[in-house]
Amino acid sequence: MKLTAREDRGIMILEPKGKIMGGPDATVLHDKLHELINQGKKKVVIDLAKVDWMNSTGLGILISGLTTMRNNGGELKLCNVTEKIQSLLTITKLITIFETFDTIEQAVASFN
Repeated sequence: MKLTAREDRGIMILEPKGKIMGGPDATVLHDKLHELINQGKKKVVIDLAKVDWMNSTGLGILISGLTTMRNNGGELKLCNVTEKIQSLLTITKLITIFETFDTIEQAVASFN
């Protein structure tokens, strides 16, 4: 998995690309979220448009990220959730935990 980050109107947008399946991927996203918190950036959108697949470990990484942000007074939202990942979120009932949006713009606007 590759991870790029950019800022839009004070909201950090993380764009993972590839598969989120644990191992080194777990620490990449985890470390990035902690880095953002340390910088005082507590509004994060994860754009899943370029994520091919995610397993249960990948879901755990997202849950951990959400918990980390909320425990530090922040929020994490998802956008561009693919059909495969949408069905994973639905089956695991995590769709009720995460706020999801169709586009980056909608997710960013939801913080205001």
